[in-house]
Amino acid sequence: MKTIRFPRRAVLLGGLAAFLSGCASKFRSYGGPEVTRVRLYKEQRLLVLDGADRVLQTYPVGLGFAPEGHKQFEGDGRTPEGTYIVDKRNPNSTYHLSIGISYPNQADIAFAEAQGRSPGGDIFIHGGPRPGIDPTDVRDWTAGCIAVTDRQIEDIYAMVKDGTPIHIFA
Repeated sequence: MKTIRFPRRAVLLGGLAAFLSGCASKFRSYGGPEVTRVRLYKEQRLLVLDGADRVLQTYPVGLGFAPEGHKQFEGDGRTPEGTYIVDKRNPNSTYHLSIGISYPNQADIAFAEAQGRSPGGDIFIHGGPRPGIDPTDVRDWTAGCIAVTDRQIEDIYAMVKDGTPIHIFA
């Protein structure tokens, strides 16, 4: 029986390719402590994931293009302030991955309607504007969403479950 010999470079490159293909998925698993609350500090541009007894992770963020103040109307470029719930997720987001925030709530809707306007909606925590671009390099570029890097949203998407409260501070 004849032994087939492969060059060392071919074996190493094949192994590296197999390893990297396993890392290519944007869907990560998380087996750590439960995220019990999300906090966003707009002025500090900081997203905090809390566990039951400690901070689990923090991330720098970009916000809406007009970040000061509470979102009131569709198109105002503001990121909401207040208490909301993570209520949906989009695995096919234009922005890599995204998790939705329950804006607008009843008070947001009532205020906008009293002004004869729409409160807007579709507020998400999501990845970058396009592959290879760090959204925190272009500060506050969204229409009101919370932007992190693609790698960071992969972790957040795995860690934060629907129903988790999010508190957004000025």
